[in-house]
Amino acid sequence: MRTDTVHSAPITAPEELEFVAPPGISRVKLIAGGVVVALLAIAPLFVSQYYMTLLIPFFAYAVILLGFNLLFGYGGLLSFGHALFIAIGAYAAAAMVAKTGMISFEMMLLTAVVASFIISIPIAWLASRFTGIFFGMLTLSFGMLFHSFLNKFYYITGGDSGMRVPRPSLFGMELDQFDKTAFLGGPFYYYCLVMVLLLTWVMWRIVRSPYGIHLMASRDNAIKALYLGVKIRSVRAIAFVVSAVYASIGGVILGVNTGLADPELAYWTHSGHLVFMAVLGGYQEFLGPVLGAFVFILLQDELSSLTQYWRFFLGAILAILVVVLPGGIMGAIRKFKSKGEQA
Repeated sequence: MRTDTVHSAPITAPEELEFVAPPGISRVKLIAGGVVVALLAIAPLFVSQYYMTLLIPFFAYAVILLGFNLLFGYGGLLSFGHALFIAIGAYAAAAMVAKTGMISFEMMLLTAVVASFIISIPIAWLASRFTGIFFGMLTLSFGMLFHSFLNKFYYITGGDSGMRVPRPSLFGMELDQFDKTAFLGGPFYYYCLVMVLLLTWVMWRIVRSPYGIHLMASRDNAIKALYLGVKIRSVRAIAFVVSAVYASIGGVILGVNTGLADPELAYWTHSGHLVFMAVLGGYQEFLGPVLGAFVFILLQDELSSLTQYWRFFLGAILAILVVVLPGGIMGAIRKFKSKGEQA
């Protein structure tokens, strides 16, 4: 008889566990994806400057949610403190410039990735022992600890004023001929678009790899997966570290976009926004959270311009969504398509 180290109940008999790879990309999805990428590529030609400023945060959250959904959607682990790593990304970029004087965006990304990788390892090692509400509360506590650190250690972090993130150079080019708006809507926009596409491809490969299948097996039935040789804690810890690295990259983009790394990036409500985006788009789908990020940013912008009670209406939308469309927007599209095929 073998005892599971994650669950206390012993395993008494072997049962078959099917390791099924996630479905591939259909031709229709490939065409739709190509159309979306083409529209994003020509967006600066027909989208107003105001809405262009919303697309940079969308790219940042797209990257963040690709990683967040590896942990949440594919690993079944809901983190309430993931904004911690967004803040680490932004502060790492700001600190790198403040200490070295280098304004290279590539160096900002490298510093953020290394910092989030190092900090996430001990947290992942500890958090991977838990699931459900215990995992969520543990990640929330780390997030709040870091938020307090950012606020109280003024001489290191700038306190509630935060740290400045200057406009970076791209591939060594400072691009001084562009003002800030033109820089964000031009070279930086295309840089981020390419980065989002690359990181989407990397995440797609991760999800469809044997590791991704093991992660889903640990989500669906940890005891059976453990019995069949899946290293439950390892696959969960790796998902945590990868999602942290993705969040830090998104944090660098957000920091450059606003020119500031401030403690609110690590606050628990920011982590709540990530959950909202994932549920809104449909965390059961690979690109569902990315769609959720896009809709959330537009909703937040439109509602906040109409009323100061925009958070109330966002909350109401989430409540309605959970009751009426538990699969989110992508789930509703899939359901509608399925009914159409049956008709």
